[in-house]
Amino acid sequence: MSLKIVVLAKQVPDTHNVGKDAMKADGTVNRAALPAIFNPEDLNALEQALRLKDKNPGSTVTILTMGPGKAAEVIREGLYRGADNGYLLTDRAFAGADTLATSYAIHMAIKKIKDFDVIIGGRQAIDGDTAQVGPQVAEKLGIPQVTYAEDILSVENGKATVKRRLERGTEVVSVALPAVITVNGSAAPCRPRNAKLIQKYKYAKTITEKQEVINDYADLCNQRPYLNLQEWSVDDVQADRQFCGLSGSPTKVKNIESVVFQAKESKKLTAADNEIEELIKELMANHTIG
Repeated sequence: MSLKIVVLAKQVPDTHNVGKDAMKADGTVNRAALPAIFNPEDLNALEQALRLKDKNPGSTVTILTMGPGKAAEVIREGLYRGADNGYLLTDRAFAGADTLATSYAIHMAIKKIKDFDVIIGGRQAIDGDTAQVGPQVAEKLGIPQVTYAEDILSVENGKATVKRRLERGTEVVSVALPAVITVNGSAAPCRPRNAKLIQKYKYAKTITEKQEVINDYADLCNQRPYLNLQEWSVDDVQADRQFCGLSGSPTKVKNIESVVFQAKESKKLTAADNEIEELIKELMANHTIG
């Protein structure tokens, strides 16, 4: 059977390359100082989607992402690996969204897409680590969900069979479609870019990107409609602005503390119990542990 698969993906700052300029004075992430990457577990989710596409001829994979204009790079990365199309949710009204506002915007976009069998996303994003958006999308759409997925074993007779990775082992569950499935980082890594697909989609751009570049891609995009990446605003998905961005985000940050580790710091200890106890207290106080 052919499947309509939607992959939820996010462009995130690369937290593996955190330097001294990674945090602003107010304790927020300085995104300009960190390179933007495809969220790692979303890549695992993309691979599961592409495997389903391989097993079920005629299936399509659609990338859905929300962010500023540059987040269109996530869609291109998906196309380079085998996805068929993508949508970018971008609007100033989406800015500052917490997980509740993000899941609201995404579920409105999926309702606009309408035709889908399975929604697959990473368990969580490395810039938030909440693991809330996927389950919230499922709740808002009123469809079942499977979390901590490690492998989507099969899809047949309107049901998906999924292996989940749990703390003390694995389990295999069955879920009726349509459904949301969130994928662990322990799942298979995403396949590399395909050289032919890079050549095919390297000029794929949103309308905003086409307006910003010097070269005129209008003729090329008119000849090849697949190069036109779709942008959707709040109004395009018929979202209520009071539920988007900051206005739709009940999460409030009470306090932020930036913990910086200095190189070459060391402390010599004896085997005395009181010194070990003091070290543990110090590590807990500066949030190294605990």
